Amino acid sequence: MLATATWPAIKGRDALEIDWDVSAAENRGTDQLLAEYRALAETPGAVARNEGDADAGLAGAAKTVSAEYVFPYLAHAPMEPLDVTVHLEADKATFWTGSQLQTVDQNVAAAILGLDPTSVFINTTWAGGSFGRRAIANSHYVAEAAMIAKAWGRPQPIKVVWTREDDIKGGYYRPAYVHRVEAGIDADGNIAGWRHRIVGQSIMTGTAFESFAVHDGVDHSSVEGISDTTYQVPNMHVDLHSPAAGVPVLWWRSVGHTHTAYAMETMMDELAHAAGRDPVEFRLAYLKGDARLAGVLKLAAEKAGWDSPVAQGRHRGVAVHKSFSSYVAEVAEVSMRDDGTVKVEKVVCAVDCGVPINPDNIASQMQGGIGYGLGAILRNEVTLTDGEVDQANFDTYEPIRITDMPDIEVHIVASSEAPTGVGEPGTPPIGPAVANAIFAATGQRVRELPLMKHGLA
Repeated sequence: MLATATWPAIKGRDALEIDWDVSAAENRGTDQLLAEYRALAETPGAVARNEGDADAGLAGAAKTVSAEYVFPYLAHAPMEPLDVTVHLEADKATFWTGSQLQTVDQNVAAAILGLDPTSVFINTTWAGGSFGRRAIANSHYVAEAAMIAKAWGRPQPIKVVWTREDDIKGGYYRPAYVHRVEAGIDADGNIAGWRHRIVGQSIMTGTAFESFAVHDGVDHSSVEGISDTTYQVPNMHVDLHSPAAGVPVLWWRSVGHTHTAYAMETMMDELAHAAGRDPVEFRLAYLKGDARLAGVLKLAAEKAGWDSPVAQGRHRGVAVHKSFSSYVAEVAEVSMRDDGTVKVEKVVCAVDCGVPINPDNIASQMQGGIGYGLGAILRNEVTLTDGEVDQANFDTYEPIRITDMPDIEVHIVASSEAPTGVGEPGTPPIGPAVANAIFAATGQRVRELPLMKHGLA
């Protein structure tokens, strides 16, 4: 629907009466999809890591902990929904948009418009966020603008705007996942074995990235943070199922680490408590081969006063994780409100991202990543009923509120190592740090997100 302004275009589009043929669409709901995932979790998958003998280690364990983790689909929900402006002229096309994959956008647009890629210009605008939403292999929103401009056939700028409902109901999502973990400790309180199975859609299969991201049936982005953990865990077996589903999926801020860090770090916490050991000391015992990860854990613990009593009514939890070649540890301090919900009061974050070129930017990215991750674990989920997304706008897919934000301290390691990423790595540890703090407060382990499902948010 073309119009002279956004609002009449939306109203005109809404007035259309369209009969859709959904017979070939994904018509299952969330419960049906999770039932399939749970069934797959009972069977062996493609092996992502196999060290030692997990079966023998678990058989000889003095104590075992078994857990099922369930992670929902997530929308990116940036403040700025998808939009793009295109100006098609006789021999060239110019686009203005918040692109994350400019070369892909350029090539897709060129193919649609019948132009050489050198005649397609992408102007990247800095606004509104993306968190992975505008980094898509088929550049579908740029393709949409190109097709409209081609059909219009006049040398006139055209702007395409998606509504919030368009993007949340018809977007690309962080995949839903089910993890099954069984881990054991021996009589001395040391890890004896670890078996870990992951079930969830591949975001790489069927894209141009498949050839270097999927090997022997394993999409690395589904298992990263677990299959390559630097914890020196003996007798560890990790495998993966990547079931096909008709739900469009895409990377989301910190990609696979969004769920793998949560499963890994809450299970490490459970094992520490089962062994009667301090959660920081327990982790450090398995990080003797990773001085940088151990370094941020020690720094965060020191700055948070881990070895000192916490204020009355406050409870602490810790998590540490490496992603995008950066090392981040976070200590979350929470309180429980009278209605049973959790308030994250403070987060102490330590980050080692190599040479800290712009410390203010590093601190800002850690703060933003913590807020983004916290919003997701508190309330966010995308659910489906008969294949249709239930959520539509910020009333049903609730963003983090200013009252949810904790005080955040960021401590940056002085390093001479090569500089690494800071846009993603602040997000993975916040979920498990908060979950571990909730356990310290209530004795309750949270294994299915969001916290709202358990009356905690």
